[in-house]
Amino acid sequence: MSLLDIHVLGSPILREQTTPVASISDGIRRLVDDMFETMVIAKGVGLAAPQVGRTERLFVCEVDDVRHVFINPEIVTSEGRARAEEGCLSMPELFAEIERPELVRMRALTIEGESFELEANDLLGRCMQHELDHLNGRLFIDYLSTLKRRSLMSKWEKAKIDFPGLRRTLTAKDIAEHHGGDEL
Repeated sequence: MSLLDIHVLGSPILREQTTPVASISDGIRRLVDDMFETMVIAKGVGLAAPQVGRTERLFVCEVDDVRHVFINPEIVTSEGRARAEEGCLSMPELFAEIERPELVRMRALTIEGESFELEANDLLGRCMQHELDHLNGRLFIDYLSTLKRRSLMSKWEKAKIDFPGLRRTLTAKDIAEHHGGDEL
């Protein structure tokens, strides 16, 4: 497995539509493994293919120590409304309260190519919706009012200098912090 660069706000791939996965190859399996490793070291709960520069329609997430892979996902049903704070690995250290459906049922394929449906609320349901948005070229900031979005973008303008090439490269320090020790 290897760590992948995370594309940050401003990278064109974050606004692109993804392409359905036609078959689950060894390359897709490797991508999923690398995405999990990258997500964990970056301290995220979800990661979508466009965030690592890929156009495949898939994302991964881990909530309550349970890992999920969603290939070619789609929301089947949703109900209710709930507000909660969201952040994004593609916009480090920026957070905003976002309103989304409270409960969603999503259909997707597993890494083995089997169809499944999962109904979720709370953090998992929110994560599923957030990552699905990435597959459609949408970001959580798109849900903000003009004023709140401007405020967040002002903070981002100052922060993005830390990400040359609009990419976030995880370092030995990130890995060491994950393992609770000094740099490797």
